[in-house]
Amino acid sequence: MLNRDARHALESPFTAGEGDEGWLTSYLDVLTLLITLFVLLLALTPVGGDGEAAQTGGGLEPLSSGLLPRQSGLSPAMAALDIQGVSVSQGREGVTLRVNDSLLFASGDAELTAQGEDVLERLGEVIDTFDGEVSVEGHTDNVPIATAAFASNWELSTGRAIAVVRHLEEDGVARARLRAVGYADTRPLEGNDTASGRAANRRVEFVLRKPAP
Repeated sequence: MLNRDARHALESPFTAGEGDEGWLTSYLDVLTLLITLFVLLLALTPVGGDGEAAQTGGGLEPLSSGLLPRQSGLSPAMAALDIQGVSVSQGREGVTLRVNDSLLFASGDAELTAQGEDVLERLGEVIDTFDGEVSVEGHTDNVPIATAAFASNWELSTGRAIAVVRHLEEDGVARARLRAVGYADTRPLEGNDTASGRAANRRVEFVLRKPAP
């Protein structure tokens, strides 16, 4: 004959384990709560690095803040502009494309070279994504020039700006948007006492100004 305890165990084989499994259910509940709390903490943590610089105004302004592009942002256009000797900068007036004069002209000349025309074709694609005025500004170093075509650096810098403006107009840029300005050697980027400084000063700049409100 089986006693009462043995008979109870045979009739209810799972009863003895029910009390032991209760702790497992509580543990899973606590673990779920901890995971949920961890996810919430991650979601509420502030983002550092570039996000902080953007909020506090540190660093350069976004390129898209200078002008009103006909496309969303300037990054795609600038990413496509990968030309050695061409730099892009953001200023209060707008965006400036700075081009070494050797990419566009032969020394002492204001006629666009074949390479110069190719460069302007690529720059024209970028310029066409903007509304507003396009000021083409010619700059020289301080070495005097006196030829049959150019009496001084004033004529050379202005002649180069005009040559670029004419080419842009032929490519479809509205002439009402274009300006040609010659600064000669009056706005140097670097000192003219070295060859590298003079080379930096010989340039053509495209200043893309935002339209008037």
